[in-house]
Amino acid sequence: MRKSRIIAGAGLGLSALLALTACNSGSPTDPGASAGAGGGEEALWEVASDVQLEGSPTFDRATEAGEIVIGVKSDQPGLGYEDPVTQERTGFDVDIARWIAASLGFGEDQIEFKTIPSANREQEIINGGVDYYVGTYSMTEARDEVIDFAGPYFITGQGLLVAADDDSINGPEDLEGKVTCSVTGSTPLQRIREEYSGEVTERQTYSECVEQLKAGQVDAITTDEAILAGYVALEPNELKLAGEPFSEERYGVGLADGDTALKDHINALFTDGNDVWTALYEQYLEPAGVVAEQPQVD
Repeated sequence: MRKSRIIAGAGLGLSALLALTACNSGSPTDPGASAGAGGGEEALWEVASDVQLEGSPTFDRATEAGEIVIGVKSDQPGLGYEDPVTQERTGFDVDIARWIAASLGFGEDQIEFKTIPSANREQEIINGGVDYYVGTYSMTEARDEVIDFAGPYFITGQGLLVAADDDSINGPEDLEGKVTCSVTGSTPLQRIREEYSGEVTERQTYSECVEQLKAGQVDAITTDEAILAGYVALEPNELKLAGEPFSEERYGVGLADGDTALKDHINALFTDGNDVWTALYEQYLEPAGVVAEQPQVD
């Protein structure tokens, strides 16, 4: 079954995407706050009280500090986005992070979000710079050697983003003689270099790659389709997806190695929270044409 695909003709205009990424103003982690585009709907969840999580050093540290620090992305529309004017954080991943925090007893005023570049994620978790990380974080064997993952909570596949008028690229086999941009430290960057031809350039963020593509400095961008779909929705007249996905990427929540208690808690939350997952998917990703189902956790 296809895990992620943008539907032809489903591109959103700028105003629609901004509405999409801002529609949960007043976080649903705050009991009674609106959650979803309706504005008057009940909260998707409430902040838990009297949480007991024995054996989790992460939870103990956050409880003592009175706040939880979460690593996220800030430049991925519909997934992890920070408004440059209001600094409001929105997106599927961001609200997954809020949902987890609420289940641990932390409200919105007790959350510190930190934007962490892809290349720095493992080290931030190892050093305790974040309590957990939620941001299009593919679960790989190499990463699992140094950190732990809860999940997966989403499955997508690697794809290609090109200019809307470019018909020369229809898959990774067409990248010979082309320049492809991806992000330092990402799984897609590693795969495109190891398995396909063509020149590859790397940047710190996908938004930098998008600017280079629009300026004609690169021919394609590669990362997960769920990420690329957000950029297509933002500028459907300038950008499009090329070809079919050519990998399977399983997004997980990055945790400190050995924190089994926290891992089990989050996995139980995902297992029992199908209604919440579905509501967030329908709010953030379905309108951009991303087709997916909630996966079973490992």
